[in-house]
Amino acid sequence: MDIDDVVRQIASTAEGDAVVSNTGPLAVISANLDHIAHFGTDGRWFDTLGDRLCTDDSGNAQWLTLLDGAPLVAEANRLTGRSWPRLAGSDLIGPLLDEAEARGTVVGFLGGTRLIQRLLSRNLTRTRPALIVGGLWSPDRSALTDPEVCRDLAESIKAAQVQLLVVGLGKPRQELWIAEYGPLTGANVLLAFGAVVDFLAGSIGRAPHWASARGLEWVWRLALEPRRLARRYLIDDPPSYFHMRRNSSLSSAADGSIQREGHRETVHFSDEGTPDGSFVAIGDPADVVVCIVTYNSSALLDPLVAGLRGEARNLRLRVVVAENDSSDGTLEALSKYPDIIVVPTGGNLGYAAGINAARRFADRDEAILVLNPDVRVEPGAIRSMYRRLVRSGAGIVVPQLLESDGSVYPSLRREPTILNALGDAILGRRLPNRPWWLSGTDYDPESYRHPHRFQWATGAALLVRADLAEQLGDWDEQFFLYSEEVDYFRRARAAGAGLWFEPTARMTHWRGGSGVSPELNALMAVNRIRYARKYHSKPYASGYHAVVVLSEALRWAKSDRRGVLRTVLDECTWDALPGPTASANAAQVLERFPRGAVIIPAHNEAAVIGRTLAPLASLAASGRIELIVACNGCTDSTADTAADFDGITVIEVEEASKTAALNTADAHASLWPRVYLDADITISPAALGMMLDRLERGDVLAARPAFRYNSSGASFMVRSYYRARRRLPSTKQALWGAGVYGLTEAGHARFGQFPSVTADDLLVERALAGVQKVIVNTPPVSVQTPRTPESLMSILTRNYRGNAELESNGPGEVVRKAHTRQTLRELLASIRGPATAFDAIVYAYFTLRARSKASQRPVRGEAEAWERDESSRHQ
Repeated sequence: MDIDDVVRQIASTAEGDAVVSNTGPLAVISANLDHIAHFGTDGRWFDTLGDRLCTDDSGNAQWLTLLDGAPLVAEANRLTGRSWPRLAGSDLIGPLLDEAEARGTVVGFLGGTRLIQRLLSRNLTRTRPALIVGGLWSPDRSALTDPEVCRDLAESIKAAQVQLLVVGLGKPRQELWIAEYGPLTGANVLLAFGAVVDFLAGSIGRAPHWASARGLEWVWRLALEPRRLARRYLIDDPPSYFHMRRNSSLSSAADGSIQREGHRETVHFSDEGTPDGSFVAIGDPADVVVCIVTYNSSALLDPLVAGLRGEARNLRLRVVVAENDSSDGTLEALSKYPDIIVVPTGGNLGYAAGINAARRFADRDEAILVLNPDVRVEPGAIRSMYRRLVRSGAGIVVPQLLESDGSVYPSLRREPTILNALGDAILGRRLPNRPWWLSGTDYDPESYRHPHRFQWATGAALLVRADLAEQLGDWDEQFFLYSEEVDYFRRARAAGAGLWFEPTARMTHWRGGSGVSPELNALMAVNRIRYARKYHSKPYASGYHAVVVLSEALRWAKSDRRGVLRTVLDECTWDALPGPTASANAAQVLERFPRGAVIIPAHNEAAVIGRTLAPLASLAASGRIELIVACNGCTDSTADTAADFDGITVIEVEEASKTAALNTADAHASLWPRVYLDADITISPAALGMMLDRLERGDVLAARPAFRYNSSGASFMVRSYYRARRRLPSTKQALWGAGVYGLTEAGHARFGQFPSVTADDLLVERALAGVQKVIVNTPPVSVQTPRTPESLMSILTRNYRGNAELESNGPGEVVRKAHTRQTLRELLASIRGPATAFDAIVYAYFTLRARSKASQRPVRGEAEAWERDESSRHQ
């Protein structure tokens, strides 16, 4: 199709009125590299024009994209093997105005300064006296950010009965304005021809023919307007060119005919809420389930609930609050809202874990709104987000967040990379107009004026489509606070979901819910590194880590960053950062506690069994769990102490054998899943509940909670050994080491009864494939380390003897060699200075000596000893 065919089709469309009444106006784009920079797959406005931006029921604009830029024409020629014409707006406008003059089409012009429009009016009167000009509109740029002003402008154009509207607001503003308000103008055709108004007015001269024919028009324009166009031509366009060459492909319609986007049917949804603003109960249908995580949030509840009440009059809302063990009376304050579902989590489990607890109360067809407690919902905000979700098919919608003073908070972010992290490290919030690839935050005011896709956003408020929430599953609880939303948005993008920003939905974010402190800033920095490690190669993650170090080094003197640099550099301190903690009040979690069994094998554990059973006693007494203590070969008061607790089943096994105790208890137990707990390990109800809940879902076979070594009271050498051990990644990913693990019935069936081996946890580790095990980020179990080198040597010798037993006597699937080389590589990689080198040497010494002792056979006639650490067993 050549220029004459395009002109005739556009002119005939502008003359008639059937298009607008049936399918909406025709919007014509003259595309070049600048268009790809804005609307390509890497552009801020990708997919915006193809979606419904107009919020009124006046029809969608139907988009016709013409090839303007010489690089685009060359790429089309390469892909199709045929010659394509270059259809620039500046070339089309003359013939189009000729046709309009001949047909009596009413033409309007939107854009340009008042001076430019006076020149334009004078030129048109002189050169085209028969052209019917319905009007010239020159709105201020600030006025274009006001929806009411834009609607009034569209109505003014409609009143002038304009049929062909030339929109010269500059890219991307002109395309966005057409998408959002074009259907309201009543025009049959809208031309997004940026510089045409200036060309027609004579204020800017067109490039000579020799320059245009050779694709050098950009050089001409850059020479005329270097300050305005330097960034476009020298910074933004080159990446767009390479992106086009890498990612362009041939579509199904490449025959030269005009292809328009198919008309999207208008989707209607009910505005059915409750007249009094009450929230719907469990079992009643809801449009949106609002999930809120509170922690010391009592002062924030009244304005939050008041805003939600207003929204509940238009949408059916169910409000669920996961209460993270507040100490300021939040739980009591929530009691005055009887229609809010309150879920005590049993501790301060973190933001992600709180969301996961709350989202259990959403049905599969109900959207989920994750909301910070320090957010005030402005009228109509949730309705606008829900409308966007329904009409666009978006996967996630976020609102415009406002500061407490009413200014726009820059909440939109870009996927973390080494380059944008480096830009943020060096420049911070300075030079907000720097290239996008040097900033992790989108500071451009234009981004907050129109709906569009984004990569991720502040997690203070986000509405998730029901089926997407089901597909993505739980939020990643390894991120106690910070980076959990970055991870969730990334997984949503990977699932092919569209993430949309909706500026008409406004919420005020007080940004004080989680507080500010050096500890939280350290956690934020560390979680950025953890995120990079989750999704990138080791070299890339190391580079990102280095940039985070640079960022903190440049800010070390600030009061809220004290100690952050030291934490980022010393990975051993990461376990001490804020993380999940358990509540002292177990009664909070009884109502919805998951069912399961806890089995505790005990051999002469009278000194410690009481402290192990105490936190779980109320769960056992209430019948929520089966709690079985299997005393094996006990000669002390272990059984009597356990029997003093209500609801606990005590079994006595004559043989002093841990595996015999486990098998006997398994035979008595009836519930699944099951948690196997060493008698000297204390687990909180919150941690136990999280383990049972995770195993109940059926997608994993085994789990263990998070744990931390408690080396208080231990000798210098023992502490050194465990410092080195903490640095080994394999110890953080294995089931063994915590003294507690859980199994589903299917997981247990992998090996049947426990064989007569020393290391039952290592048996389970080797019996199950890596993808079928999970480490649950619970409040950590405290594992008391031995206090003396002799005690450490005893338990290490027993452990390595257990390894040897598995290799020789275990089932065929679990007979595997120990990962000595992997441990050696991890140990060497952990050395980052003299201190870590010393720890590594100590670790190697104890390991080699214990292996040597474990390989020695006992003297004939002498029973093999059961090595146990007695130094840490005390009341």
